[in-house]
Amino acid sequence: MLHLNLSKTGLITAVNIAMKAVPAKTSLPILECFLLRSAGGTVTLTANDMEMAICTRVSNASGEEGTIAVGAKLFSEIIRKLPEEEVELSADENDQITIVSGKAKFTIAGKDGADFVDMPSMETGNPVVISQFTLREIINQTIFSTAPNESNKMMTGELFEINGSRLRVAALDGHRIAIRNCDLTDTYPRFSVIVPGKTLGDISRIVTGGTDDFAELYFSRNHIQFRFDDTVVMSRLIEGEYFRINQMVSDNYEVKMVINRREFLDCIERSVLLIRENDKKPLVIDIKDGYASLSLNSIIGSLHEEIAIEKEGKDLTIGFNPRFLIDALRAVNDEDITFYMSNSRAPGFIRDAESSYIYLILPVNFIR
Repeated sequence: MLHLNLSKTGLITAVNIAMKAVPAKTSLPILECFLLRSAGGTVTLTANDMEMAICTRVSNASGEEGTIAVGAKLFSEIIRKLPEEEVELSADENDQITIVSGKAKFTIAGKDGADFVDMPSMETGNPVVISQFTLREIINQTIFSTAPNESNKMMTGELFEINGSRLRVAALDGHRIAIRNCDLTDTYPRFSVIVPGKTLGDISRIVTGGTDDFAELYFSRNHIQFRFDDTVVMSRLIEGEYFRINQMVSDNYEVKMVINRREFLDCIERSVLLIRENDKKPLVIDIKDGYASLSLNSIIGSLHEEIAIEKEGKDLTIGFNPRFLIDALRAVNDEDITFYMSNSRAPGFIRDAESSYIYLILPVNFIR
């Protein structure tokens, strides 16, 4: 039925990628499996949790045509423990799988590959092309603003919006907004979709290429497909209309503070040493001419620190969740950042001159 010769290294790489689409819990036992397929001289590994499917080519592999489904967890553990680089894998007419490497020989039960729920078909037109480095970067610089639960499903995803040659990616969780804009090499019709945050988190861990390595993004009404290197990732989209981001982000401000990003971040990271995990103590920023005073008080202790700044506008005292500030500052690479604010109850936002990134954070109440 199936006879494959593979390299342990190539197989482990494929397993690590496909494992991200194996569900932790499912009512369909076949979804706990990988589908191994050899066809047309290509050996692939596929996993599908019904929300996201991954198909990846196994490098340095050859074999006779055939398919077999194998339990993903056990198969993954066996492959990692094999003693030699060369692996021989075969399956008989009873779906018994034999794995041989060096003097080690495993025999485990497989399942009929015809029962596996394969990756859904999707019509593909012209792809949106983006470097793998940029794709990974914009995901990592926005995904922390998605909501972790499904109380509002929209907040668990990210907006991917294309307008001509401009891509905008946005995420919000009700307390903050993260936006990244980047220029594409080609021009595309205007459209937008909402991509699940889980899918994007997995993509950022799978994509390893640089600026000269490209990913192709294909869109349909219900799905998005990512193609890069030897891998195809297909995911359902979140249905509905995303929040009106443009109405939430304003150019109006009364205070403009330019501050060294590293000094600001270091100070905030020192302040959270005084906060227990579930404590919600605000970081209070007192903005004056030439300096900003940062202070935090908790039952553990207190911190007060001053940092040199450049300020335009009035003096202002405002409080923020320090962890939200940390997330935003870690996502920025600039030496200095510009923080815009209006009053102690209005959102503050960090933005560069080109608006390639915008991080909006709601203030919190504080008692002096």
